[in-house]
Amino acid sequence: MRIGYARVSTQDQNPELQLDALSAAECEQVFQEKVSSRVRERPELEACLRTLRKGDTLVVWRLDRLGRSLKDLVEIIHGLEARGVAFRSLTESIDTSSAGGRLVFHVFGALAEFEHNLIRDRTVAGLAAARARGRMGGRRPKLSKADVRKAAAMLKDPMMTKTEVAAHFGISRVTLNAALDRAGYPQNPAAA
Repeated sequence: MRIGYARVSTQDQNPELQLDALSAAECEQVFQEKVSSRVRERPELEACLRTLRKGDTLVVWRLDRLGRSLKDLVEIIHGLEARGVAFRSLTESIDTSSAGGRLVFHVFGALAEFEHNLIRDRTVAGLAAARARGRMGGRRPKLSKADVRKAAAMLKDPMMTKTEVAAHFGISRVTLNAALDRAGYPQNPAAA
């Protein structure tokens, strides 16, 4: 059984071109929805995927109608393949029921993995370059070095509590303790 899936991004777009192409491809059932590909929840796609059985073929007009990204598309197709469901994209002439179609799709999968690895490598290299320039990643500290010195000096007063010092700087006691630890100031348990 051939089952089609059509999607347009906005309410203004018309799915008729896709529906005509899916009808010409002899789809016996067509699921359609008007939703952006950025939206994770696509109820009609989920219903379509649940309907597919071993030996069926999922047909789309173009690849970008199915997946939100190349990675997402590869995951969907691999899920179909594991269930014995073929995939066909009319515009790109991809048909995973043939050896050539499976080859093309495995190349897409390799490209998605390659893209993922490139992004990871660039991120690691960027963090290393930032560290080499003396910049540490993460959020800026809530207290400057001068503020930490002032807080430590305030805590030398036996009448001052950590809660009061933290409130003075507009931070929590946990943040104050972490800042004092990072700066190497000894903790005064009496100043709770």
